[in-house]
Amino acid sequence: MKIISILFILLTVNMHAENRLQSFKPGQTWPDNNGRHINAHGGGICVYDSTYYWFGEHKIEGKAGNKAQVGVSVYSSKDLYNWKDEGIALPVSDDPKSDIAKGCILERPKVIFNAKTNKFVMWFHLELKGQGYGAARSGIAIADKITGPYTFIRSIRPNAGHWPQNVTADEKDPRSIARTKAENDRFSGAPTKKHEKFNILGSHMEGGQMARDMTLFVDDDGKAYHLYSSEHNSTLHISLLTEDYLDHSGTYVRVFPFRWMEAPAICKNNGKYYLIASGCTGWSPNAARSTVADTIFGPWKELGNPCVGENTSNGLGPSKTFGGQSTYILPVLGQDNAFIAMFDQWRPNNAIDGRYIWLPIQFEKGSLKIEWQDEWNLSFFKKNPE
Repeated sequence: MKIISILFILLTVNMHAENRLQSFKPGQTWPDNNGRHINAHGGGICVYDSTYYWFGEHKIEGKAGNKAQVGVSVYSSKDLYNWKDEGIALPVSDDPKSDIAKGCILERPKVIFNAKTNKFVMWFHLELKGQGYGAARSGIAIADKITGPYTFIRSIRPNAGHWPQNVTADEKDPRSIARTKAENDRFSGAPTKKHEKFNILGSHMEGGQMARDMTLFVDDDGKAYHLYSSEHNSTLHISLLTEDYLDHSGTYVRVFPFRWMEAPAICKNNGKYYLIASGCTGWSPNAARSTVADTIFGPWKELGNPCVGENTSNGLGPSKTFGGQSTYILPVLGQDNAFIAMFDQWRPNNAIDGRYIWLPIQFEKGSLKIEWQDEWNLSFFKKNPE
């Protein structure tokens, strides 16, 4: 009987090894350790103790899944192909008075580790329940353990009472501020010419700037930055966080004014900062954008659409970013010049069915190239060094 038991265990282990994923298949369902499609949308990766942790929006079926019904999920992996469900890192609240009450909009959660405080810090785009996309706030949560549970601290609008470093005299003009406040924020989040005629920055200075699509970035010196779409999505802000990563420092810049850049994702390679973003077309895909700078506060230079090729499953090419939208740029552990561009393929009519498009980034003469692959693995970077 002992021999039979040992043989059964060996057979089970062997079958499990054979079922382990060994490649990425962009746009296809991606099973976790339980065989369920990974549920971590609009997410980002935190690397800790040689392990990848993927945080994202936990969706449910149908259109109701576009609002937060569960919270932020977290998965762990050693190889990036196979992911273990670690549960809900931050649950939404059953208290209707909470900023993160069930039914709020909680998007693009990102987690970073603060080596000075030994805390894990989560930021996310938050819209208060029942207010549509009018709140435009940033949520902050903290944990002692990377998988949580995370404790929600508060939500804020960034940099209240502070002007950006590159503010202009016109933006400080009290008459333009008063005129814009009189509009009572009657602006859309989609591209219009109206925004350029009003001083949205100045009108929000006292109460804090709007913050929607966002990401976090920790530089080589340990300083952390919050990048977010602001001013009714018309302009991107890059803001230095405080040393504990729990607030804005008041030091920030406006970049790409009236270029309507959302879904920011950033990386640093060979001393240069690279940013990928998208235009503002709601759930529908559009052409990706890429930019480069020598310092994180700029000046930034637009490089154009980095995408090349065509998604063979849906026929969508560079003009639609293969059907996806950027969410994060992931540095691969132990490999130089190895970065993965993470995109979400949204399915708003059945939110839980959203897919993930992960593709390798190629750096070519100071520019980026993201080429469609039906299937690929990490050996790509060894075959295609910079």
